[in-house]
Amino acid sequence: MEKKTVLITGGSSGIGAAMVTLFAENGYAVWFTYNTGAQRAGRLVDSLENKHIESFQLDLGNRESHSRLLSSLPGKVDILINNAGLGSKTVEKISSDMHGQDALLLSVNALGPLWLARDIIPSMLERGSGKIIFISSVGGGVTQFPSFHPADGMSKAAVAYLGRHLQAKYSNEPLDIFTICPGATETPMFEASTLNGLDAKTRQRLVESLPGGRLIKPVEIARLALFLCTEEARVLRGAVIDASLGLGVHPGALTGGDK
Repeated sequence: MEKKTVLITGGSSGIGAAMVTLFAENGYAVWFTYNTGAQRAGRLVDSLENKHIESFQLDLGNRESHSRLLSSLPGKVDILINNAGLGSKTVEKISSDMHGQDALLLSVNALGPLWLARDIIPSMLERGSGKIIFISSVGGGVTQFPSFHPADGMSKAAVAYLGRHLQAKYSNEPLDIFTICPGATETPMFEASTLNGLDAKTRQRLVESLPGGRLIKPVEIARLALFLCTEEARVLRGAVIDASLGLGVHPGALTGGDK
């Protein structure tokens, strides 16, 4: 039986790397993208020897880069996981201009997934099957954290809307679309946005105050994505899933509101 192929954006670290590893270990042919993390991507490929895995450079939200990616892929995509994105702090390292940060957040986090889905959906419909998973965030996709960049939350809200919109559009087609909204996850992005600069005791208090009393492991989100690719998950078509250990229903645990 031919291996199913999965394309994962932003697969060189964090949740993306956990998904690359888990899908490869479960028999999928995995193609993943990176932007500037070529060395990390190479190490990940090397660590999964004897697996069908390839990495590709992608500047998400750049049409020329999208075209190069699509022409480089060795075959059709069965599953598209839109995982790559920028956060409130990571974008500050790229641009010191507030307007430039707005544009980057909306372009990478929202336009990029829209364009990639639009490019890949026709071949899925032609073959009669396909799955798309968008990775949004509890901030924007479920609730709001005013200390973060407003364009960050706007872009993640747009991703959650996009998942619902596309599933509504293709409700009678063999296309399953889901959106996952992770909460405080043990990733470089959350480290940069929230934990960097905290002393050990303050960091421990913050983590312990979170619903569940801990950070989410990237592999937990990866396992959820893997489940969504099963037949049993089809009942959730179009769902925007709060995968935040309860932070989505109690955002004050992170913002410093009522505990």
